[in-house]
Amino acid sequence: MSANIILRLKSAADNPAVAKLIHDSLNAWYKTNRGFDSVVADVQAATIYSRVYDALDPDCCVVAEVADTGALAGSCFFHPRSTHVSLGIMTVSPQCFGMGVSSKLLRYIVDVATSRNQTLRLVSSAMNLDSFSLYNRAGFVPYAMYQDMQIAVPQEGFAVNAPEGCSVREATLNDLPAIVELEKQLQGIDRAKDYKFFIDNAEGIWGVSVLLDADGVIQGVMCSVRDPGCNMVGPGVARTEAQTAALVRYELNRYAGKWSPIVLIPTQTRQLRAEMYLLGARNTETHVGQSLGPIPERSGVALPTFMPETA
Repeated sequence: MSANIILRLKSAADNPAVAKLIHDSLNAWYKTNRGFDSVVADVQAATIYSRVYDALDPDCCVVAEVADTGALAGSCFFHPRSTHVSLGIMTVSPQCFGMGVSSKLLRYIVDVATSRNQTLRLVSSAMNLDSFSLYNRAGFVPYAMYQDMQIAVPQEGFAVNAPEGCSVREATLNDLPAIVELEKQLQGIDRAKDYKFFIDNAEGIWGVSVLLDADGVIQGVMCSVRDPGCNMVGPGVARTEAQTAALVRYELNRYAGKWSPIVLIPTQTRQLRAEMYLLGARNTETHVGQSLGPIPERSGVALPTFMPETA
């Protein structure tokens, strides 16, 4: 099956159709392949992507339109940063599976990264072989594996248990330069725009905390989002697993007695994984970090997220 597909940038008028596309596509895949009744509660929940990204990264979503009907066959968000480009959520209408829509969307964003002479990065499901094969054929190289751990937070929350001499507190805009420099040192990327957006918190759905050592120097940062469309801890970075665990506990407490958020834990972090299991975490999926282009030298512990997908 084929159709005349036109690629163009998303407009505000497309937002309802993009939300429906995300809702229908994700639910169809997870229903067919994982047996889940629903992973996106309703179309309104799926509006979080356009809501957030139109504010954070305007004009950074490409849509595939069926020329004959004007219907949207697919969409993909992308996130240019000073150090890299990140490929965000890509969805294709269930009615257009097998029509090569995802390949066209990917080619568009590869061209964006190439024109900027930057590495293109993404975090995608390791359990979706069609998705994995799409990126693998395009030349992406896996560099990190994550396990999606869901944690039900009790009404009383969790003890933060910061390492000796360390403390965790709410982040402020005054912390922004230190946060950005820390992530550059440990992960080789610059996301100043993201962290400012989270700390400003115009929608009231973000949390940001920092971990300070005994000298008051920031050694870790962790964010979280609380919205019907996405409940996740991350993104974040810290120097050690113990520091990361304290930050994750702090952010989890924002969900106390209400939601059970997802945390993407690097599979190689034995201590951090053990901490999550002690909190009652259960594995729900696995994801893989992939790169088209050079992979920066990385140290410390980094947690990606699906909102926003700028890792």
